[in-house]
Amino acid sequence: MILFRLRCAGDHDFEGWFRDNATFESQAASGEIACPECGDTSVGKAPMAPRVVKSAGQSAAPTPAQVRAALVEMRRHVEQNCAYVGPRFAEEARRIHYGETEAKAIYGESTVDEAKSLAEEGISFGRIPWVPLPDA
Repeated sequence: MILFRLRCAGDHDFEGWFRDNATFESQAASGEIACPECGDTSVGKAPMAPRVVKSAGQSAAPTPAQVRAALVEMRRHVEQNCAYVGPRFAEEARRIHYGETEAKAIYGESTVDEAKSLAEEGISFGRIPWVPLPDA
């Protein structure tokens, strides 16, 4: 796995994990990578400094298992602390942003077009990879 620092056409920086450079290039060319801040799919690599190992035996980057564990924990945190609004995410985010309903933490689904529209309206949101929870 390779960690790349990425930048969208809106000049937002974010990171992404890829199997290899070819995987990044393929996904970027087909518009499969979207900026988590604005939803823009015009994404390229941003300048980045190499990671330096701090001591012997310490990995410079998390393993895929560590990344997955962090994403599972993030999902659990979101599910415990936010209201699920399903496919109405964009609609609910707008209602909160424009003061039509009480401000609260929400999560749900949106299309790439809905995410772009929210970003264009100046509505702050984030997109996270939603990994399946391990069987209990």
